[in-house]
Amino acid sequence: MALRHAVLAALLDGEYSGYQLAKAFDIGVANFWHALPQQLYAELAKLEKEGLLAGRQVVQETRPNKRLFRVTDAGRAELEEFAAAVSKPSSIRDDLLVKVQVADRVGTARVIEQLEERAAVAEAKIELLGELLRRMRGDAGEEEFLREGERIGPYLTGLRGLAFEREHRDWCLRIAAVLGERQRTRTPTERRRPAPRRPGR
Repeated sequence: MALRHAVLAALLDGEYSGYQLAKAFDIGVANFWHALPQQLYAELAKLEKEGLLAGRQVVQETRPNKRLFRVTDAGRAELEEFAAAVSKPSSIRDDLLVKVQVADRVGTARVIEQLEERAAVAEAKIELLGELLRRMRGDAGEEEFLREGERIGPYLTGLRGLAFEREHRDWCLRIAAVLGERQRTRTPTERRRPAPRRPGR
């Protein structure tokens, strides 16, 4: 997947300025696709040049003028083609997991701190995504909204983000607890014990 598809998808519901798109990414899209504001602005210009977006200038009296973008028919066709293409399996690449893998050989205190920090970040995202989902469904219950909601794509990706952050929070807290307990029960000698040498070395 390229950033272009995430931008086109985010603009399906109407016209957005670059600032509004960045806010939409920060709140609703960042749980599955991260992009910096400058990357979004560059992508908007590129997509408009290719005819996948159409932009118009809005004159404002008390604030700087802004440019609004909407998806064109060509942009919708691009998304149709993208949606029909086979998706690659997702994979994890996280430096925190490397730190956990070596924690019992290099010391655990700082790794535990980072796990707890990551859990706190996940908790904040859980609150944010939960509020976003409540706003999306309005007065409807979740099952009712999933059956009858007019636009459920963003809600479904929000559910995936919520599930991911909950699982990530729980894993971080559990591993922090496991490493903390091992640290408390090991003797000072065991804590300093070097890693076993491999045969032939």
